[in-house]
Amino acid sequence: MFKQIELNYNFNALEPHIDELTMNTHYSKHHAAYTNNLNGAIEKLPELKGASIEDVLKKLSDISDESLRAAVRNNGGGYYNHNLYFASLKPGGNNKPSGDLASRIDKDFGSFDSLKEKLTSAAVGRFGSGWAWLSANKNGELQVSSSPNQDNPIMDNNGWTPILGIDVWEHAYYLKYKNLRGDYISAFFEVLNWDVVAANYANVKSA
Repeated sequence: MFKQIELNYNFNALEPHIDELTMNTHYSKHHAAYTNNLNGAIEKLPELKGASIEDVLKKLSDISDESLRAAVRNNGGGYYNHNLYFASLKPGGNNKPSGDLASRIDKDFGSFDSLKEKLTSAAVGRFGSGWAWLSANKNGELQVSSSPNQDNPIMDNNGWTPILGIDVWEHAYYLKYKNLRGDYISAFFEVLNWDVVAANYANVKSA
């Protein structure tokens, strides 16, 4: 059975950048629903019981039942994406990467500021609901992308794994920022823990 990530900060700890009501609703309602619905779908797919969420998302095409495949795609994506998102947040943030990740960012994007611009553009430019991603592959290369709904790069099965995800569904920001998605993206970077992103990067390279 899949379980929600346990937060190591309180719902109000990211104020004023992300407000308490948004965090509580986002985690306790939306993420909880994705988790429960994913577990319900997996109960009907015994061949997937015990598989990691990454393996489940890579094997979506193996699910013959169209409605179950959609349920696993939407809720499995929601489960995985939100675990990554909530794990990367930290009161006060950690506003710059260091070490191998910082070096690779400079190599692939020219500078950290350039990466932030590309991530912001991907997040602001995603039409409707979805995500912006910084992903890595086993060679240590990085790429920025975006995807609709609860999709993510793992589902493409082409070797890219997200190390940072920015949720741009309205439930992630609308209570505080209304239609000003760009303001939310700027605030997100203020509470982003780049140490977690760097650890995710190291894990992808060593997998």
